[in-house]
Amino acid sequence: MSQARNSPPIDHSTGPAPALPDAAALARLTARLDRPVVMVGLMGVGKSTVGKRLSQCLNTPFVDADDEVVKAAQMSIPEIFDRFGEDFFRDGERRVIARLIEENAGRPAVIATGGGAFADDETRALILDRAIAVWLYADLDTLVARVGRKNTRPLLTGRNPREVLGELMEKRGPAYAQAPIRVISDAGPQSNGVARIIAALEDYLA
Repeated sequence: MSQARNSPPIDHSTGPAPALPDAAALARLTARLDRPVVMVGLMGVGKSTVGKRLSQCLNTPFVDADDEVVKAAQMSIPEIFDRFGEDFFRDGERRVIARLIEENAGRPAVIATGGGAFADDETRALILDRAIAVWLYADLDTLVARVGRKNTRPLLTGRNPREVLGELMEKRGPAYAQAPIRVISDAGPQSNGVARIIAALEDYLA
């Protein structure tokens, strides 16, 4: 990869979304990727949805780390939190993400992670070393509107979503900011986020 680890992040969090490249340009971009792209960011930002569409554009495998945790534990994430607590979940999440990065080493793929994954020091170090981290960012109002569509988020159980998300933004922001690519996920179509990520990847590989 051409961007140095200590270079300023590539920031596509402002301005209109670019147009998606044509199929030939997308194929060329995919051919230049020698490691997975890992989506990081807060709950509700669209990591899975945008990540899946990104993988379709790039014609790469897609995997959701939360889904893999559920498969490994054979229970839902709320059940894991209720029965064993957050620390147990984070430990399983850490092992699953390490396995997914190993399985996709040296090839293009898209991996979506849970909101707390990149805040874990060990997991973040692994992603930064062996993948391309993309911080998908949204403002607080957008996140609150999106998380209200699901009632399966353990960290929000019995609490005010705006308060929780505000706290998480402040707590996890410094970790997310270490991602070499930052892209906004606004209230527009999810395809806007995909186009921004593709443009940022082009910049990253330049």
